[in-house]
Amino acid sequence: MAELPSIVPLTSHPNCLSICGPSVYEDENQRIWLHQVMDTGGVLKVRLCQVNIPSDHIPLTISPVTSSTMPLMWTLHLGTQYEDSRGQFWRIVHHVKEDYMEEMILELMEDT
Repeated sequence: MAELPSIVPLTSHPNCLSICGPSVYEDENQRIWLHQVMDTGGVLKVRLCQVNIPSDHIPLTISPVTSSTMPLMWTLHLGTQYEDSRGQFWRIVHHVKEDYMEEMILELMEDT
């Protein structure tokens, strides 16, 4: 019988995510996070996936949407949201670990 994936909600978030290449962020522990802008038809959301590959092995592609909307850095603020390098706040919608991969979804807060 196949094992079901193990999904664990996480409450400990990276303190800082700094851009280190197109679509690539690195946290304070040198872990690599790939991001993807989610088309929600309204509020800007970003999906971040922590991957276990060196950043120099990730193909570098630049999307005009990505380069104009993504901040250079996110810093954890009050433990439940991030402040980006432009002073905008992002709510942590969810942060889970499924098997060995972490996934986090951030949502731009409209009142910032």
